[in-house]
This record gives sequence, structure tokens and C-alpha cells, in this order.
Amino acid sequence: GLDWTEKHLMGMVQGERQAQAAVEMARAVAGGADELRRRPILSDLIGTVSPAGGNFEEPVTQATLATVKAFLGLSADRAYKRAYPAIDPLLSWSRYLEQLRPWFERQLPGWTAKVEWALALLRRGEAVYQMMQVTGEEGVSLEDFVIYQKAWLLDIAYLQQNAYDPVDVSTPLERQEKVFSLLVEVLQRGYEFADKERARRFFLRVAELFRNLNYAPTDSDAFSEYLAAIQNLSEKSV
Repeated sequence: GLDWTEKHLMGMVQGERQAQAAVEMARAVAGGADELRRRPILSDLIGTVSPAGGNFEEPVTQATLATVKAFLGLSADRAYKRAYPAIDPLLSWSRYLEQLRPWFERQLPGWTAKVEWALALLRRGEAVYQMMQVTGEEGVSLEDFVIYQKAWLLDIAYLQQNAYDPVDVSTPLERQEKVFSLLVEVLQRGYEFADKERARRFFLRVAELFRNLNYAPTDSDAFSEYLAAIQNLSEKSV
């Protein structure tokens, strides 16, 4: 069957073993892993649900959430702010992180720990943001304001994407690992700012460098220059 067609195959697998078997089959038909990456011939079905009125407790939504192992929750607020893709990182979740931890530790040592740390930072930043909605920036400490700025940097530098840019539209795993590791390194550093305005200016500058980095081809001089600029700016501000 598949030897005599160039049509794409869409199916639905249930569980890890079926998924592994489907990928192995696709590799065999495509002529190897490299050829499969070049021309993917297999895709899995994704369940899409639009809860009426945003009510996640209605039966269809609950049944879907009970079945899937990953959930990407779209956010009207992020779409309004033009933070694309408008997927809320605090509303979304995946059960694959723990399931794939052994693979990640073999391929990208420390990856899952970095992801968990980043999620915790986003939650802390959201808590500070909610406080500022009530009290304003004046009502939070400089330490809390820096946490908010770090969470904002993580969002804008790594979670947001420009699908119209030929580089940012798709990021290879090696580049993801390099950029994310640098970003986590920058975020985990302790900074001494005299006031909130200086903290804001620093993180705005770092965000600008990361934006430019995201648009620079991996093998270009610009990519290396932006990496060095981010590292130098971060080290000078400690």
C-alpha cells in the first residue's frame, strides 16, 4: 500500500507503544530517519475543543482533557496583546515531560530540570503581575519586580514566535537547546539594580538582543555576535 503512494497518511495512535510502531513504520517507508525528517509522511490526530463561553467544566471538554496527554490552551488575552502563538503557558500542560525524561537526559542533560524551573518562574511572575494589577509597580518590592521582568523576558524571548520569519518559523532541536540554556543562565543570575527603572531598561535591552537572535540564521555571524552580546551584557550587570 504505502510503497505505491506519495499521499500523506493521517491516523490516530493510542499510547506510547503504538506511537513508536507508527514512527518505525514511517521511517521504513520513507527510507530512513533523515528522509522522514525531510518529507514527513505520517501525522497523528489532535483533538480540538472550543468550550462554550470558555467553560472548561462542560462534558465534552472534560472528556477530551481526560483522554489527551498534552493540552495547549489558547488565550484571548494573549491574542489581544499580540503575543503569538497565543498559547497560555500556565493554562497548558503536558504529561510527556516526565514520561520522556530518560530520553531528554540522554540527549539533552538537564533539559527537564530547566523546563520545570522556567515554569516555576512563569508562575511567580504571574503572581507578581496580579499584585501589580491591584497596587501598581509601587506596591511591590524591587526583588518581586525583577522576578516579574524575568518572567516577561522568558515569555517574549522564547515562548513567542514570528511564524512569518523564515528563521523563527521553525527551530531545530540543537538551536532550541542552545538558546534556551543561554536564556535560563541569564535568568538564574542575581542582579543588583539601583531601582526598578534600571531593571526595566536592562531586561528591555536583553529582550531586544534575543529578538534579533531569533531572526538570525544559526550558521551566520550575526547569530554568534548576538549570543556574545547577550552573554556580555548579562555578566556586566551581575
